[in-house]
Amino acid sequence: MIGKVISGKEFSELVRAKVSKHVDQLKNEHGIIPGLAVVLVGEDPASKVYVRNKGEQTKAAGMKSIEHKLDESTSEKELLELIESLNEDTSIHGILCQLPLPSHINEDRVINSIAPDKDVDGFHISNVGLLGTGQKSMVPCTPLGCLMMLKDHYGDLTGLNAVVVGRSNIVGKPMANLLLRESCTVTIAHSRTKDIQEICKRADILVAAVGRPEMIDENWISSGATVIDVGINRIPHPDKAGKSKLVGDVDYESAVKVAGAITPVPGGVGPMTIACLLANTVTACCRANKLPEPDGLGV
Repeated sequence: MIGKVISGKEFSELVRAKVSKHVDQLKNEHGIIPGLAVVLVGEDPASKVYVRNKGEQTKAAGMKSIEHKLDESTSEKELLELIESLNEDTSIHGILCQLPLPSHINEDRVINSIAPDKDVDGFHISNVGLLGTGQKSMVPCTPLGCLMMLKDHYGDLTGLNAVVVGRSNIVGKPMANLLLRESCTVTIAHSRTKDIQEICKRADILVAAVGRPEMIDENWISSGATVIDVGINRIPHPDKAGKSKLVGDVDYESAVKVAGAITPVPGGVGPMTIACLLANTVTACCRANKLPEPDGLGV
């Protein structure tokens, strides 16, 4: 058996098309253009590429895109002042401060300085608490993308046994909360979990977000299970000296033989993250203007 490949690349194109359609509707019917501001501090190469991609896709969706690129030496006070000005700017509906930040800046303080209703990353402590208690919140983009693909695949997740490998604040914990909201039976596994392989093998849905290259192989997966691989790891290329390649937390070549459905790396969860950032910005815009939220772009 070869599992169905869940293409995040293809699904993200559908999400971005919905975003563009709703942006057009907001412009034509209400004269409103959703605005996203991204703040980058320093010269981290991966962050620079990610921010550029965000900007390009934001503009392609017809939205307002603002980028603030600050020097590595920018003080925490200066960064907080910038964020406060964006909080007060009514043309900006979403604010994202690209992580990681330089070591002299307190990331938690910066994240929690963003207005919760403009926190399109879903990292503000208020949004974390709202999500954890099943209330309306801004939802972190990567878990949101995973859930959207799972709901598209299954329709109804009620009663399914879900295992999330990883307990990060960015993916593992919010993913577990979203699955609980869908009435799954949820287990969070991590590096200290006893018999972790056997726990994973009981899962109908297995979400790998542990940050260890190809840790999960076919022996961890029950026949027919759905595997969502959140991991993005760069390892030496086995066939090209001096080159590297991207792999997930799942050994795809073995896992695809037993899984009922699986996301690849690259081309799986990754493209959904930016698509959901755009979706969150549109949602934030609608909430700010007391307009109906778009169907199919949230939870």
